Amino acid sequence: MASSSVSLGVVGGPVSRDQMIKATSSSTKALASGFTPVVSRVEELAAKCGELAGTGSVVSQGVSRRFRAVEKRKSCINALGSTLLDMKPKVELKKLSYDIPIFDPRRSKPVDLVVVGGGPAGLAVAQRVSGQGLSVCCIDPEPRSVWPNNYGVWVDEFEAMDLLDCLDYTWGSAVVYLDDDQKKSLQRPYGRVNRVKLKSKMIEQCITNGVQFYQSKVKNVTHSKDRSFVVCDDGYVIETAVVLDATGHSRRLVQYDQPFNPGYQIAYGIVAEVDCHPFDLDKMLFMDWRDSHLKKYPELQESNKKLPTFLYAMPFSSTKIFLEETSLVARPGVPLEVIQQRMEARLKHLGINVKSIEEDEICVIPMGGVLPVIPQRVLGIGGTAGMVHPSTGYMVARTLAAAPIVADSLVRRLGGQAHPHLGTKSVSGEETESSSSEAETELTPPQVRPGPSGDEISAGVWADLWPMDRQQQREFFCFGMDVLLKLDLAGTRRFFDAFFDLDDHHWQGFLSSRLYFLELVGFGISLFAHATNTARAEIVVKGTPPLLNMIKNLALMKRQ
Repeated sequence: MASSSVSLGVVGGPVSRDQMIKATSSSTKALASGFTPVVSRVEELAAKCGELAGTGSVVSQGVSRRFRAVEKRKSCINALGSTLLDMKPKVELKKLSYDIPIFDPRRSKPVDLVVVGGGPAGLAVAQRVSGQGLSVCCIDPEPRSVWPNNYGVWVDEFEAMDLLDCLDYTWGSAVVYLDDDQKKSLQRPYGRVNRVKLKSKMIEQCITNGVQFYQSKVKNVTHSKDRSFVVCDDGYVIETAVVLDATGHSRRLVQYDQPFNPGYQIAYGIVAEVDCHPFDLDKMLFMDWRDSHLKKYPELQESNKKLPTFLYAMPFSSTKIFLEETSLVARPGVPLEVIQQRMEARLKHLGINVKSIEEDEICVIPMGGVLPVIPQRVLGIGGTAGMVHPSTGYMVARTLAAAPIVADSLVRRLGGQAHPHLGTKSVSGEETESSSSEAETELTPPQVRPGPSGDEISAGVWADLWPMDRQQQREFFCFGMDVLLKLDLAGTRRFFDAFFDLDDHHWQGFLSSRLYFLELVGFGISLFAHATNTARAEIVVKGTPPLLNMIKNLALMKRQ
C-alpha cells in the first residue's frame, strides 16, 4: 500500500527510482517473448532488492522457487502482453533547490549527532535535536532529492502532528471491496503526502537550526567509550557523540543477534494518466480483493487464490490516478512479475487504459521478524529499528510520531547543549584531517566533568523508543501477521469482513498502532465475535501456533 511504501534503504539514504526500476526494464519487455529471460531478470531483481534491503538472498530464493512454477503460465504471459509494463515514467524525480549547509570533514569539529539517511524519519529527528542547540550532521548520498515513493496516510494521523499542510490530496472516506458482491465503506478521511512540501518543510527547519549535510554513504561505524566514528565511503571519518541509523531496511549499522525471517510486503505502483477510470473521486480505494479480472487467466487466478494481491488506488482526477497492486504479506515474497501481471489483467478488466506513466515504484518491505539488539551503541528509527507495522506495512506516520521521542531522549541525555566532550560548532577555523587513527585518541579536557558514556546514552534512548508496552504491542502485531500469512484469498476476505465490521476504536486503533496490549486483547475478542463460524474455525486452527509463540515471547520479555 502506498501508506507503507518506504524506500529500500542503503546505508546513507533511500534508493533512487532508477536503481529500483532499471533492474526490471528488460524483464518486463521479455513478457511477450518468452519465459526464460523473465526468470533470470526477476531473480536478479530479487537479489538486488535483497541486497538493498539488507535481507541477503531470502527474497531472491523465494522468488526463484515461486517463479519456476511460472513456466506453466507462459501462455498467460503472452496473452497479457507488455504494453503497460513497457511504459517508462515521463517525469524524473525532482531535486530541491535549497542551498543546504555542507559539512566539511576536513575543517569540522566533532558533532553531537550524526544522522545516517535523509528520509522523513532522519530529518524529523535532525530538525528537533538541532532546535535544542545541538550540532547535527546528516549523511545522505542525495540530500536534495525528493523521496521516491508515494505515501498515503489517515488524515487524523497527520493532523495530530500538525502536518495537514503536507497533504496534497484528501478523500473524505475509503472503500474496501471484498468480492464482486460485498464492499465496506470506511468513514475515515485519507490523504496523500506531498513529498516536496514535507521534505521542504523539514529541510528549511534543519537549515534554520544549523544542521549540516554531507553527501556520501556510510561504510561502517566504530566506537570508543564516549565517541563514535562514522567512516564514509570516500574515506573521511566524522566524529560524533551519537549515531542514528535512519536508512530504512538496510540493517548494516544496527546489529541483530537472531536470524531475521520476516514476511514481505511487495507492491508495484504507478502514477498514471488514463483515459478514464471507474472510481469515485471523493473516495480512495483502500483494498480491492476482487479476482473476476483473472477469469481469462486461470493460472494467474489459481495462484491468486493461494497468495492473493489487492489493488490500492488514489484517484486525483478523472484522468490521473495512483494505482498499486500489493501483496499484503507473504513469506517468501510474491514475485514482482506475478504482481505486475495481475495488475495489468485487473486494469484491462476495469477498462483503464493507461496513456502514460508519470511515476512508478517498487516496494519490498520486510514485515515482522525480530527486533534489533536492544540496547546497542548505534541508534535506529523507522525500518532499521523494526518499526514497520508487522500486520499492515504501515510506518510513515508511526515513525514521524516516534521522532520526537528519540530526539527528546537524546537532548535530555546530552544536556540540551553540546556534549561536554565535543564542540558546539560544526565548523572550526582550523583545518584538521580526520582519520581513524586520530579519532581513536581520547581527548577529554580535564576541566570538564565527564558526561554519560556512549553506551549509557544509547541504552536510555533505546529504552524510550521501545518501552515494554510497545514491544508487547509489536508482538501482538506479529501474531496478526503470522495469521495473515496462513490465509488464502477466501480466508483473507473473511478476515477483513470481520475486521472492518469492528467499531472505529478497534480497527482504526489497530491500523494506527494506537492500541496497547490489553486493548489488543479486546480487539482480538471482538474480531472473533464478529467473524463467521468458518472464519472462527480458521482462526482457531491457523491462529493457535502463532498465539502460543506470542505467549512464549511475552513470557521471555518479562524475564529480561
